[in-house]
Amino acid sequence: MNHSRNMEILKERAEAVQVVVTEVPDPAQAWRYAVELTQKQGGAAIAAPGWDPDSLAALEKECAQAGLGLYRQNLRDQIGGFHTGLTRADWGIAATGTLVLESTSEDLRLATMLCETHVAVLPRSRLKPDSLSLEAELAKLMGEPPRYLAFITGASRTADIERVLTLGVHGPLELHLLILED
Repeated sequence: MNHSRNMEILKERAEAVQVVVTEVPDPAQAWRYAVELTQKQGGAAIAAPGWDPDSLAALEKECAQAGLGLYRQNLRDQIGGFHTGLTRADWGIAATGTLVLESTSEDLRLATMLCETHVAVLPRSRLKPDSLSLEAELAKLMGEPPRYLAFITGASRTADIERVLTLGVHGPLELHLLILED
């Protein structure tokens, strides 16, 4: 299956579970997207753990210009203080619209679970057609324990026994997926 078909399937499956999928040409546009979304939703800060220093410097500049706080680490001390979690997805699974994040870092887990809105950046080259296509990568990761892998399909949702659907109970209300050209 080719990359463009994988993209079509990912977009279709992710949007079916209310994920907002947007293609961005470069990291600068991803930072701008996260900052503008946070402002639009009335948030005061972004949690962005695990990014390289150059990316963080550019994001920090965007946040400062917008008057937003930026938390990179020690998120346990910032619980309730950030609105948006901005993370990099390690892989995307087209067949299910799922993101896979190597989340051994507590800061990464907190950024994806305790935010109102999760913005995940997925490099296009990291998109796989199905979960079986990830077997070798996952086997390698699991060979170096301890590991925590998160498989995220849509925003947090749950339903009670009467099937009343509630969003955001166990995680973010919204998930935005930015497909990064690489």
